[in-house]
Amino acid sequence: MRLTIVAVGQKVPDWAQTAYDDYAKRFPPELKVEIKAVKTEPRASKTLDTLLAAERTRIEAAIGKNCRIVALDERGTSVTTVALAERLKAWQLSGDDVAIVIGGPDGLDATFKRSAHERLRLSDLTLPHAMVRVLLIEQLYRAWSITINHPYHRE
Repeated sequence: MRLTIVAVGQKVPDWAQTAYDDYAKRFPPELKVEIKAVKTEPRASKTLDTLLAAERTRIEAAIGKNCRIVALDERGTSVTTVALAERLKAWQLSGDDVAIVIGGPDGLDATFKRSAHERLRLSDLTLPHAMVRVLLIEQLYRAWSITINHPYHRE
């Protein structure tokens, strides 16, 4: 299974990239995790709909065909780490590749969110985009560790 994190925004602080890389390298070869950063649309005198539509086009280009799409959305379903582990296991058993999408400063296009297979809320808190990448990859690693009874996750 391939798990792709598609994130709007290309520049992240070194600390965030280092933390992301540390978790990403921990996954086993049978669960390949990669990140694809897509360009944020320049804000100069464009409507919000125009900005989000341009970012949606870039996001869709970064997602593979026949991929299960999970949009991170503040109004999405709240999940616990254990529930995320159950989803990860189900995704693995289905054999589908999965793309988890992190929107840009203005979020995700409404049409894109509606077309996603799932919408998940990572936190009730407002987080900086760099932190979302780190939190997401850490929670995915923790979820994976639960599925194999790895000692990383202790209840």
